[in-house]
Amino acid sequence: MNRNYLRAIPREWRNLSRVFSALGDEHRQRILLTFEPGERLNVGQIVEVSTLSRTTVSHHLKVLREAGILQSEKIGKEVWFWLDKAFLVGALEAVTGFLRERT
Repeated sequence: MNRNYLRAIPREWRNLSRVFSALGDEHRQRILLTFEPGERLNVGQIVEVSTLSRTTVSHHLKVLREAGILQSEKIGKEVWFWLDKAFLVGALEAVTGFLRERT
């Protein structure tokens, strides 16, 4: 047992709580599954295939963006979103690396 409970969280784990909190919501999972590889979507496109209101979809996109799972860019009046695959893979690799070390 590691008794040093108070030691600092490893650098690669610092954003994990936000990632897992964001991914813990079924609606946000569905939004992520809407994206095809390399695709960029705007709020309206996601609302078209969702059962949620535009306001609610916007909220979920904000949570996903703040967690680092999505990136965004405003072009004209629209904000376009896409998966930050490198960030998400890195976050999940931090967890799998921890598990490999412990088995």
